[in-house]
Amino acid sequence: MEGPGAFLAQLVDRKVLVRLKDARTLEGKLLGYDEHLNLVMDETVEENGESGRRLGRVVVRGNNVLALNAPQGSGPVA
Repeated sequence: MEGPGAFLAQLVDRKVLVRLKDARTLEGKLLGYDEHLNLVMDETVEENGESGRRLGRVVVRGNNVLALNAPQGSGPVA
């Protein structure tokens, strides 16, 4: 088995959707990650129910991530 690190390596510099344990959703470009699966994202937008806001560059603790998804066909972000 390759593990989550191999999956995340394929997603660096791509647009990803991250669902957090508190039901918020973050969408942005994955810049990097570490061995604890903490994520660094850029151009991040937070969706919380019906409202949303721009956050810019964020660090997301790995233990707060419920799911991570790369939308179909989301190539490198320009």
